Amino acid sequence: MSSPYGPQHAPAGDVGAAIMMIDSRLRSVHDGRTGSDPEQQALVDQFTASLGPKGAEDLLDGACTLIFMFVKWLRMTHEQHDKDVIEYVVPSLVATMRMMPKSVPPEVIPTMAGLVIAAATDLSPNLWRKQYGYWTEEELTPLEATAFLLAEHINRITDDPDFATRMVTEALSSADEG
Repeated sequence: MSSPYGPQHAPAGDVGAAIMMIDSRLRSVHDGRTGSDPEQQALVDQFTASLGPKGAEDLLDGACTLIFMFVKWLRMTHEQHDKDVIEYVVPSLVATMRMMPKSVPPEVIPTMAGLVIAAATDLSPNLWRKQYGYWTEEELTPLEATAFLLAEHINRITDDPDFATRMVTEALSSADEG
């Protein structure tokens, strides 16, 4: 039976902009920069300010699409080893978010875990979240952190610091061709 929260009912959003932001964060971490790079943060702030309400919503939907894509890849990978993605990925993700109280306040961790669990059960993270109302300002950085942490997890599994970004850009390229 089809769920109204299925991915086929969800807008994909601006996946290109979302992966650009996540890739920028990944590169910042791998370049050895710690903390927030003021120049990078200024560029991100300038970019997000230029989006307007529709663009911001598209970026949020794009981040949720990334979460769905990342979790789908993780689910398929874990299933090849007879493991459950929820059992192996969610606890690690939650533990990492708990160590980031400035970026991810404890009260939004259940929502971020819910997004991942929704994706792991083949539901659209953005439609699952939207049933509870509009995004709050407190959820925006944790949403980015969730997508970032999933990408970093994939990169560590594959031992390739660009795997998650490449996977998404290749999917976008093949969608453009098709």
